[in-house]
Amino acid sequence: MIDPTTQAAAPTAATTVPVARLNHAVLYVRELDRSVDFYQRAFGFQEIAREGGMMAFLRAAGSTNHHDLGLLAVGPQAPRPPRGSTGLYHLAWEVPTIKDLAASARVLSELGALTGASDHGATKSLYGRDPDHNEFEIMWLVPREQWGEYEDRGIIAPLDIDKEVARFG
Repeated sequence: MIDPTTQAAAPTAATTVPVARLNHAVLYVRELDRSVDFYQRAFGFQEIAREGGMMAFLRAAGSTNHHDLGLLAVGPQAPRPPRGSTGLYHLAWEVPTIKDLAASARVLSELGALTGASDHGATKSLYGRDPDHNEFEIMWLVPREQWGEYEDRGIIAPLDIDKEVARFG
């Protein structure tokens, strides 16, 4: 067993997991049909499979993954973890263009799911919440050559989406 209190040596390429990207996420939800409907309307995900009426597998348009999101129903009485407890804070879904981010703000607003927006320098982000209060981020990644001072630091500033569309759109 690994003792988490011991300080390990810096990992080397031979001792690290060679992650290429996040393939999918799985969320616990209270009501499967309600959550499938939300992710279809908000993100355009396609339901590709159901397993025993308790789990749904959803795929994003154009994805090469088997599924990008799994939803596992735990029942309507399941408690929510308190905000700030350990566990998943949010998922970040990347959109291809800044115009897609602006359109996403309208979609999330119409669904009553938009909870915030931030400029992080190298990324422009919207924040939302699904019907079970699972938080997510929709973000657009500024082209790397334009990161400038944000190459080695992050910020949290208000997002002016119209200004960013005019700048990058």
